[in-house]
Amino acid sequence: MTTLGAVFLPQLPPERLRSVATAADEAGLEELWLWEDCFLEGGLTTAAAALGMTSRLRVGVGLLPVPLRNVALAAMETATLFRMFPGRPVITVGHGVQDWMGQVGARAESPMTLLREYTVALRALLAGERVSTQGRYVRLDQVALDWPPPAPAPILIGAMGPKSIRLSGEVADGTLLTAGSDVAAVRRARALIDEGRTAAGRTDPHELVVYLHCATGEGARERLEAERARWGYTADADVLVAGDEHAVAAGVQRWAEAGADKVILQPTPDDPDPEGFVRFVARQVRPLVK
Repeated sequence: MTTLGAVFLPQLPPERLRSVATAADEAGLEELWLWEDCFLEGGLTTAAAALGMTSRLRVGVGLLPVPLRNVALAAMETATLFRMFPGRPVITVGHGVQDWMGQVGARAESPMTLLREYTVALRALLAGERVSTQGRYVRLDQVALDWPPPAPAPILIGAMGPKSIRLSGEVADGTLLTAGSDVAAVRRARALIDEGRTAAGRTDPHELVVYLHCATGEGARERLEAERARWGYTADADVLVAGDEHAVAAGVQRWAEAGADKVILQPTPDDPDPEGFVRFVARQVRPLVK
């Protein structure tokens, strides 16, 4: 069955997270996803807060920019979340927006090399291994976590380009596609992921997650058209869903049938009722999605 979730946008102030997360938890939403966009809110800080405020909600971080964090620190922090809230964190890493990485002096000459080295090392550390590596960017000398997760801790890669998506299939446990991915993009991503998995000889499961622009209620279409303009989508790009629960569920179903295991509905930054949005997704859309 397709997993359905929603995004808490970092354009909302951090103090708003409590009411949105608790509303999502009480309504039975499966997953709430958070961002680490520069220079808004920290992904792991908000994830820890959301997990601590709730009892059953899974919390995704999509994504942590790997140039910003030493891989050992990322392993320590994510392992802590996996141990304190078993089965509930979902962690994604990725290149980060290159302009932002440049602003903070962290831009890598070869983002692909960094992402490969980082993901391999992070997964090994979370698996409890003692890691020594001297890569171009990731250098560890007999590093092992004292408190690794007691159960498998899957790591996703957030990817857009074909090389990054293929790499995700090769070295990660899942792939996150950004909003703006139409159903054809989901099908292409699934094929590229499978290419990477085949090259690496992997047969384990690999989740494909996609964000989907969504709006409901009064002014929904107008708000989404503003999003279309803001992101530069063409007029005929089929990348947004608007309307009541039936219209939104039908849209979710199309992305699921294209190959998405999880569809995470992304509201507009000016949504008038973020708490109402997560309740809408959980209580009205969820029962209509297979």
